Order: sequence, then C-alpha cells, then structure tokens
Amino acid sequence: MASNGVLDARDRDAMLGRLAAERFDVLVIGGGITGAGAALDAASRGLRVALVEARDLASGTSSRSSKLIHGGLRYLEQLDFKLVWEALHERDLLVSKLAPHLVKPVSFLYPLYKKVVERPYVGAGLVLYDAMEGPHRPVPHHRHLSARSALKRAPALSPDRLAGAMLYYDAQVDDARHTLTVARTAAAHRAVIATRVSAVELLRGPDGIRVTGARVRDEESGREIAVTADRVVVCAGVWTDLVHEMAGVQAAYRVRMSKGVHIVVPREAVQADTGMILRTEKSVLFFIPWGERWIVGTTDTDWSGDRAEPAPTEEDVEYILSAANRALARPLTRADVIAVYAGLRPLVAPSEGNGSKPTTKLSREHVVDVPVPGLASVAGGKFTTYRLMARDVVDAAVANFDREVPASVTHQVPLLGADGLAAAAPAAGRLAEDYGVTRGCVEHLLGRYGTLAEEVLNLTRADPALARPLAEGHQYLRAEVAYAVTHEHALHVEDVLMRRTRLFIESTDSGTSAAADVSSIMGRLLGWNRRKRAAETRRYLELVAAEQTVPAVVANPKSPERELALAASAAAG
Repeated sequence: MASNGVLDARDRDAMLGRLAAERFDVLVIGGGITGAGAALDAASRGLRVALVEARDLASGTSSRSSKLIHGGLRYLEQLDFKLVWEALHERDLLVSKLAPHLVKPVSFLYPLYKKVVERPYVGAGLVLYDAMEGPHRPVPHHRHLSARSALKRAPALSPDRLAGAMLYYDAQVDDARHTLTVARTAAAHRAVIATRVSAVELLRGPDGIRVTGARVRDEESGREIAVTADRVVVCAGVWTDLVHEMAGVQAAYRVRMSKGVHIVVPREAVQADTGMILRTEKSVLFFIPWGERWIVGTTDTDWSGDRAEPAPTEEDVEYILSAANRALARPLTRADVIAVYAGLRPLVAPSEGNGSKPTTKLSREHVVDVPVPGLASVAGGKFTTYRLMARDVVDAAVANFDREVPASVTHQVPLLGADGLAAAAPAAGRLAEDYGVTRGCVEHLLGRYGTLAEEVLNLTRADPALARPLAEGHQYLRAEVAYAVTHEHALHVEDVLMRRTRLFIESTDSGTSAAADVSSIMGRLLGWNRRKRAAETRRYLELVAAEQTVPAVVANPKSPERELALAASAAAG
C-alpha cells in the first residue's frame, strides 16, 4: 500500500514499471475530479486500479471551476429537484465528513429589487432548498434581510432600488487541491496514479471487440507501455469524444463544450463580508470570497477551440464587469482585474446518428455508457456530484465482472487529512511553537492539508529555509513546493504555481516572481541541472504569457517582478 497516499515524483520510474508489469482490474483514463473519484471508488472496493492522466491532475476543468460545492439553487427554477437533492446531500457529506479541511461553508447574499414579488418567490425557493437538505445540516438556514441589513453586510451594493436581501449558505473548495487529495486517497488504497501519461490506443481481446487495456505514452520520455486491464473507464471530460474516436466506438452521447470565464479582483475592490449572487439576463453571477481576493463569474458560451487552453475574450470579461456593475456602488474596472481564467464544462447531448439510449441515465446532469464490452465512460455532471458520477461509472464497468464486486463505500471514506481534524485545530498554537512559525501559517496549512499539515512542516527540520514564504504577501511556504514534489507528484513548475498553490490566479504577477525559486527547490529534489532549471522557469513564463490572451484586461502584464524573473531565467541559462 502507498504510504499515506504519497505520490513521490522521484519514484516515477517505479510507477511506470508497475503500469507495464501488473494486470489491473480497472484502468481509469482522466485525472480530473471524476477520474480521481472513479479511481478512489474502485480501489476502495478492493479492485486493482491504475489511473493515467495526459497532463497534470486537475489540469483541465477541475482547476478552473467556480470553486463552489453547492446544491444549485438555480436548478430549482428548472424543477430539477433530483439534481438539487443529490448535490445538497453531497455538499453536506463533504463539509461534515469526507473533506471538512477542504470544503467549507460560505454565505451568499441574494439582493432583492422587487419587494412585493421577489421576496416571497426567492424566499419560497430557499425554504425548499433548506428543506431538501434535511434536519442534520452542517450549514445554517437562510435568513431574510432588510435593505439596511444587506448594506451593512455588503456596503459595495448600490442602494438604488435595493429592497432587501436573502442570506443563504453553500460551500467552497480549492478545486485543484480537492482533486489531488481524492487521487492521493485512491493511492492510499493502492491505486497507481500516473500523470503526464496519455492513452494513445485502446487494446482489444482476441475477438477484436472487448477492450482489454490501453497503450499509453509517457509524455516525459516518449516511452510507450501496454497497460492490461479487465475494464477501462473513461473520465476524460471534454476529451471524451476524442477517446471514443480513438477507440473506434460510437457512444450513445457526445460532449458539448461550454466555456466558463472568471475574473479575480482584490478583496478591497468589493466591500462585503459575504459572497453574493446576482441574477443576470442569462443566468446568475457569483462573487466568491477567495482569501484576499474575489472570484467573479461566470459565463456560459459554446466553445469549439483548443480543449487544453480555452481562451477568455474581451467580450467575456466585459460581460462579467457589466453584470457586476449593475449592482455595485463603485464599479469594477479593467484595472481591478488581477487574473482571468477559463474552463470548459463537458455538457452531454445525444449522439448524432445513434438511435440507442445510454446504458444508464442517472440524472439530467451526467450520463454513463458502455459502448463496447470492457469499456465504460461518463460525462456531464458537476464538480459537487463527482462522487456519484464515479460510483455510477464504476458500477457500470463491473456489472458483469468475473467475481462479485462490493458496492461503493466512498460515502464512508474520508479524504486524506480529514481524520482527526477536530483535534488538529486546537493544536495549532503548539505546532507553531514547535516549528518556529506563526499560528497563521499553521492555520493556513491545516486549511490546505488538514491533519497532514505536519508532514509539510517536517520538511523544515532538515532545511529551515523552507519555512520562509514562497512569495511576498502570500502565506504559501517554500516547504509546500518541496512537499508538492515528494508527496503530490509535481513534475513541473506550472504544476506547483497553477495547481498545488494558486499563485497563478492570486498574485498580481501570476506567480512569475516565484518561478525561479520554485524551479530551484524542485530541481534539488528531481536532479535538474542549471540548464533544466532555467528551461522550467522560461516554460512557466511562456505559459503565463500564453494564458493572458486578453492583454487589456490584466494590469501590469510586464510587471517588474516578471521582468526580474525573465532576467534570472536568462542568467541561469
């Protein structure tokens, strides 16, 4: 069994050797939240599991979401009660039992502008929302607020036409860290987790029909490996259709890509002590508190471009700013925008030219299909209900297995870092004294790693320099970079700055001023020479430049910090 779910990037060769040598019950293709969830679901049933991801864990949609775990209040208007009930149940399970260190309650203010009509309408919806949650709830009930009380909680709102507000609760999450933790929990149950390994061909049995595994390519070396598995499960999100095409199969559904764009602004740009949700002419707009920042979004537009790097446009940003400013006393401007990011929702639609129905249709939001023996796939859904999606696709995959497979138990399996959390918080002061760091630093680590926080702090024993902050004005420690390599399988600078930490969206320079330091810390552990370290720094700076496809949006695209990082990279080369 992997020691405490450790994914050590230095053991990569051994991991690839296992892929080549072992026979697996289930091979999962895709390392987003659903793929990680499927690996955990199958491994916790006692199956031999491998997961391959072409890039990094959560490198696609699962690091570019609204970072909410929510019931989906707007789905009530669409009368999709089953979806809301499922999502609320999953939200409460995550907050209370499975991942309380990662999924935390957050309040939202819903401004009202039509007192006579809107308050009873929205209020009735929230009564139903609370009622569907049930009596045992980890978040408070909703409340009615007067206009005066609303402005006290959110002075940023314009008082014009404001008739009052409703206050209700959902939850938020660092989506990339949650996905990583699910994958590590799967590893703790003996799953083999392989990143930067892409599936290039599905293998067939003697009959030429049954899928018996996949040929995969290590994207770091170019080496190809045949992975043998009794079942292959595709959890590839917006890449699902491409996997089906590669396999030469006609699934009963296809994936439609919808682009969601978010902007990040400083906390002081919007004076409020609560999140907010505004109705727009198209949908809703969220103001989501994110440390010292706000995440504001999202959009919903069809996308047919690059799946790996969906590009935000000036129109996307203008839409968000315009929708936000209709409710704000002090308008947001382009100068307020620190970062812009875009993700793709994998929405499902019936497959063209295929009259058959999916093998299992489990809700409006996600669909499972078994197009040929040995192959199961899932698409659609939402981050909140990932555990149900994972359960359902594994159920479909092992329906005719050669032995009895236990039912899913993931509703009883806390993620790594959750067990003992109630006792960890009171010990924060003692940990701070023991390791010579501030209590705030320990609380920061507990909020990211839960009871595994001391593993990060332990790295500072051998190298006290790792106790220093990674970037000025941010709580991330240099030790977190080392931990990302030794425990979280980070292979590149981008893995650390974009997903293991969130400096890419949180810092005014997109983390570029920390890139050289990250490369240095990783390089010492991974044996990079000077040239390789410089190349990694340059690679990250180029990725940042490529992501900033809306040049007028992000302030200081050529900040002094970025110029310094470029100069350091050039000097190191």
